[in-house]
Amino acid sequence: MRKIKNLIMTVMISLATLICLIPLFLLLYYVIKMGISSINLDFFIKNPKPMGEIGGGMLNSIVGTLIVLGMASLIGIPFGLATGIYLAENKGTKLAEWVRLSTEVLVGIPSIVIGILVYSWVVKTMNTFSAFAGSIALTIIMIPLLARSTEEVLLMVPNTLKEAAFALGASRWNTQRMIVMKTAMGGIISAILSSIGRIAGETAPLLFTAFGNQFFSTKLFRPISTLPIQIFTYARSPNVVQNKMAWAGALLLVSMVLLLNFSAKWISQALVKRSKN
Repeated sequence: MRKIKNLIMTVMISLATLICLIPLFLLLYYVIKMGISSINLDFFIKNPKPMGEIGGGMLNSIVGTLIVLGMASLIGIPFGLATGIYLAENKGTKLAEWVRLSTEVLVGIPSIVIGILVYSWVVKTMNTFSAFAGSIALTIIMIPLLARSTEEVLLMVPNTLKEAAFALGASRWNTQRMIVMKTAMGGIISAILSSIGRIAGETAPLLFTAFGNQFFSTKLFRPISTLPIQIFTYARSPNVVQNKMAWAGALLLVSMVLLLNFSAKWISQALVKRSKN
C-alpha cells in the first residue's frame, strides 16, 4: 500500500510540474516564433527607423537598458546585500523585524506605484525624465528582493561554522566576511543575478521616469529608451513592421532574463562544488 501511495503521489507531483511548465514553453515558443524573423545584425547595431521605413533596429533601447540596469545594480546591490546581512545577523531585534516587514511591503507594492513615487520625487524635482530617475525606480524594486534573498541564503549557513570561528578568536566582522560570506557566495551571486533579471522587464516605472527616446542617447540626466518601453510603444503601433520589431525586442528581453537565471544557477552550483572540493 505504501508503494502504491508513493507511486500515486509521484505521478501527481510530476503532472502538476508538467502543467506548470506548459505555459512557460508555450510562451517561449510563441515569442520565438513571432520575433525570430526580425532578429538580424541591423537589430543590434542600428537605431529605429521612422514609421513607414523598413529596417532599423533597437540599438538605442539595448544600450539604454544596459545603462539603467547598470546604474540600478551599482546602487541596489550594496544596499540590498547590507540589508540582508543585517537581517540575518540581527533576526531577534525589533529593528530587524521592522526592516523585514518593510521589505515585505515593498516587494508587494505594484511597480507602477513606485514609478509614480519616483516621478514625484526625482522627475519633478529635476524637471526632466532621465535614465537616472529610471534607475532609482528599479533600485527601489531591487533592494527588498535582494535583501530577502540574501537573508535566506545567509541563514542557511550552519551556526557551527561561526561558532568554530569565534572559538578560534575571530571577530564578528571577520567571521561574517571570511566564513559566512564565502560559504554563501554561490547563493548570494545567484540572488544578485536573479534580482537583476527581475527588474530587467519592468515597464510601468520606466514610463514615468526614463520615459523613452527615439534617438540614441547615453546621457544619464536625459530621457532614454529601454527595451520594455520600446516594446510597449511598438506593440501599440498600427505599423506592422514595428509590431514585428516589438516581438523581436520581447525575444531579446526574455533571452536576457533566461540567461541571467541560468547563469545564476550555474554559478551557484559551480561555487558549491568548488567549496566541497
